[in-house]
Amino acid sequence: MIKLNKINIGGNQGLVLIAGPCVIENEKITLYTAQEIKKITNDLGIPFIFKSSYKKANRTNIHSFSGIHFEKALRILQKVKKEFAVPVLTDIHSEQEIKAVAEVADVLQIPAFLCRQTDLLIAAARTGKVINVKKGQFLAPQDMKHVIQKIESVKNKKIWLTERGTTFGYHNLVVDMRSLQVMKEFGYPVIMDATHAVQLPSNSNVSGGDAKYIPALAKAAVAVGIDGLFLEVHPDPSRALSDAASQLPLHFLKNLLTTVKKIDDIVKNEN
Repeated sequence: MIKLNKINIGGNQGLVLIAGPCVIENEKITLYTAQEIKKITNDLGIPFIFKSSYKKANRTNIHSFSGIHFEKALRILQKVKKEFAVPVLTDIHSEQEIKAVAEVADVLQIPAFLCRQTDLLIAAARTGKVINVKKGQFLAPQDMKHVIQKIESVKNKKIWLTERGTTFGYHNLVVDMRSLQVMKEFGYPVIMDATHAVQLPSNSNVSGGDAKYIPALAKAAVAVGIDGLFLEVHPDPSRALSDAASQLPLHFLKNLLTTVKKIDDIVKNEN
């Protein structure tokens, strides 16, 4: 089990939600989404960690939106943290960004494409923050042991592992639910990203997706016994500036969480 502020994750604790818009588009959407998710999770008694990227560094198209000004985005994350009293998780993309981001974020996330970058992993781990590593689409779950060893090498054992699907031919991902169990055997909390897992990568000029499968993947993963559920959530995904095809509409969130909480209660009470 790992403690983050007042939230305990892992060790047969109840399900934790990590959620928010894919990227910070502006202050209004970010604060509104955080406020609504906080209301829902308070009603359901689900611990909530806010997630949004200050920058998307791996866009398919050179013309795709990648984020607003770095310092402005961090100020918005700080405002979410202060106004709603929730921990904040965000991606890092280079060693140079880590110091500034670590002053705001409670959890530093290593994007899937960067999960084997040794120097980035070690620099992030040295902050002493919780490190959430997205399993690369190109990795077997067993290979995450090498990622873990890199972080542990600087005496940081605050590690989360996140599944987000595996490359399946061209322009498609598949989720092998066995990977969740494999990664749990490493002894660290395991999280399922049910939104990136429905992406159709690099489909024409942008990455596509099929959001209707988000609930199925979320429910299946919770039934396996995950510790956290990761969802990118937007008030109007059709107008989102990033990952429009794979974000969960905000108005669907409460019904989905109500269902997965019931599943989680059954699974955790059996153990």
